[in-house]
Amino acid sequence: MLQRRFLQVDVFGAEPYEGNPVAVVVDGEGLSTERMQRVAAWTNLSETTFLLPPTDPAADYRVRIFTPGTELPFAGHPTLGSAHAWLAAGSTPAAEGRLVQECGVGLVELRESGGRWSFAAPALRRYEAPDDATLARAVDALGLEPADVVDASWLDNGPPWLGLRLRSREAVLAVRPRFADLGDLHLGVVATPGSEGTAVEVRAFGTDFSEDPVTGSLNAGLAQWLTDTGVVSAPYVAAQGTALGRAGRVHVTEADGRLWVGGRTTTAIAGTVAL
Repeated sequence: MLQRRFLQVDVFGAEPYEGNPVAVVVDGEGLSTERMQRVAAWTNLSETTFLLPPTDPAADYRVRIFTPGTELPFAGHPTLGSAHAWLAAGSTPAAEGRLVQECGVGLVELRESGGRWSFAAPALRRYEAPDDATLARAVDALGLEPADVVDASWLDNGPPWLGLRLRSREAVLAVRPRFADLGDLHLGVVATPGSEGTAVEVRAFGTDFSEDPVTGSLNAGLAQWLTDTGVVSAPYVAAQGTALGRAGRVHVTEADGRLWVGGRTTTAIAGTVAL
């Protein structure tokens, strides 16, 4: 086994330790998929990532992203945490203030503005209303009534999110899911306005992670849906993690004709891991 550089990064916190942690193995070369998955199960965080040299010459680095149970083609807070770790390790991007990450969905561009990094929201692979049976199943699993849901849409940008817009922030914070009934559904709930002057309040649920403190991929999908339907306009700030005692803040901006999703990143743990 080798001693490999390791960081645990807090992502999207309004202050350090108020966001969502991600574990990053800075040097992932030579590790098998099975080994990576075992490490991710051991860290038991929502995601663990492994940095690798890119295979695409347009990318600055490549990342593989694992939950405790499976590999993901893309995830938001691991994207920002991995970029933070890559830069903290002394790496230099090809273009100042810009990064290109290679991952399962392809190339994801990141930009720096005002000391905060953001990723370009990936294109939605599925963007349509759910069928009646799926929506009814989601509503029931969340302990809601049909009248609680104002709108719903698939927001699949790697993780297969189904977004439900509820009537109020209070309704979002009152959700008490029956996780055994979620099955394979990954559900995001949202309402306007959010906590402490933010534009929206967000929560994310799935059987493989229960409730996620702050979720970049979901917020990226919500950003497209909510701006397309005129519920909010960019720039805006989303609150997530309130129900878990966190203060996640996701900053959504628009530039170059695209939506960008960003937030604060802070090194919480730095050292080595024997792998």
